Amino acid sequence: MAAPAPGLISVFSSPQELGASLAQLVAQRAACCLAGSRARFALGLSGGSLVSMLARELPAAVAPAGPVSLARWTLGFCDERLVPFDHAESTYGLYRTHLLSRLPIPESQVITINPELPVEEAAEDYAKKLRQEREKIVAPISDSPKPPPQRVTLTLPVLNAARTVIFVATGEGKAAILKRILEDQEENPVPAALVQPHTGKLCWFLDEAAARLLTIPFEKHSTL
Repeated sequence: MAAPAPGLISVFSSPQELGASLAQLVAQRAACCLAGSRARFALGLSGGSLVSMLARELPAAVAPAGPVSLARWTLGFCDERLVPFDHAESTYGLYRTHLLSRLPIPESQVITINPELPVEEAAEDYAKKLRQEREKIVAPISDSPKPPPQRVTLTLPVLNAARTVIFVATGEGKAAILKRILEDQEENPVPAALVQPHTGKLCWFLDEAAARLLTIPFEKHSTL
């Protein structure tokens, strides 16, 4: 059986160049979604190095659209640690400190977990906030290999229903797993390899260190 298409793979010379292009892509997708006067733009965010990357680049990228446009954004979190928002590992807490303080997005339109609930109840509560009823779209994770072990994570039906899914990976430590995801046809693939939007676009934004083991074609970018 042929492996699914890996999507558009873009490789950048540095995380800084990657971040600038990523912010521009988010701004472009937002402008496209908000073309109608009553339309909205929904953005799901992950943590890690993506927080500082977007905090550095996104405010300037979306500034031309103005606060009226940002008032129609809705933010959620694809994978959130079950820790208090002031904890150093809280994805929302990090975005609140480094990015949301610089973007006029109404607090009511930032959808967060309730970290005071047990992980199963937190996942159910978060699903209700996301206004989805038919499928299980949020999963409670209690044994994450990377601490802290408890998380609330969006499931494959949500990701595969998105208009655009962007994976961001930087650093040599990601090279081996990226090769597995993008090139190997494993009988039991890792979850990221199962992300294949039904009608949307799948993008991979990598720096050269993360892409160093890839042998499949990719686009080499330089923005600076």
